[in-house]
Order: sequence, then structure tokens, then C-alpha cells
Amino acid sequence: MYVKTISLRTKAYNEMTVLTPRVEEIVAESGVCRGMVTVLTKHTTTGITVNEALECLESDIRNALALFAPEDRPYSHARMLRDYGSTAGNPTGHLKAMLTGNHCHFPVVDGEMIRGGAQDIWFCEFDGPAQRNILVLVEGE
Repeated sequence: MYVKTISLRTKAYNEMTVLTPRVEEIVAESGVCRGMVTVLTKHTTTGITVNEALECLESDIRNALALFAPEDRPYSHARMLRDYGSTAGNPTGHLKAMLTGNHCHFPVVDGEMIRGGAQDIWFCEFDGPAQRNILVLVEGE
């Protein structure tokens, strides 16, 4: 198994970043010819999703997620958490992450990640700006 971490610093509270080129580079450097690649976020207020990399679609995705989890609701999570020693102000981030999921998988054939022509891997930030880490695991032979 080949494991690499993509580290990035997000700049906005809600932000989407295409990871496809970076994941393809990691698959190539892994030396795996046949197997699978998994992309996994290590944070509960971020997501990994697969969709077309179009600016207008990114806007539509953000708007749909905002309708599902609007900022102005009286969420239970928006309160003082003794365990953290601070107020939790990120309930919408958790809900949006639940919808996008936290990982994706693609087959690797002849050393290349196989995906549809319009499939890109998106990292979704829902509680930024923050330093974030995404694991890329390439398994196979």
C-alpha cells in the first residue's frame, strides 16, 4: 500500500477544490499497476465528492447544500461543549459533510486512475479557513 497526504490550507468558510490532478500524480508515483485508489478526508466538517469540475456546477452544489443546511437554524450543536471548552459553531459543516461523504474510490489499471471523462474529485471545505489533510491510499500490485 502506498499512502500519501495532501495538505492544504483552505481560504473560505465554504470552499471546493479539485484534487484530481494531485491524485493522478500520486497514483503515478506509487508504482501500482492494477488496484484501487482511495481518497479520504480526515475531518468531520469536510467532504470528498465526485462530480464535474464546472464553475456553474460548483455554484449549484453550494446553493443546494445551503438549502439543506441553512446557517440561520437553531441547531443543537451550536452551543457550549464542555469537552472542547468552547462553543461549537459548525453544525452546518457536519451536515454538509454527511451529504458529500468523506471518501471516494477509483480503479487503477495500467498505472492510471480510471474515471469517467466528466468525473473529478472535489475536496469540500465546510468550516474553514483551516489546515486540512486528505489521505490518498493506492493499493494493488
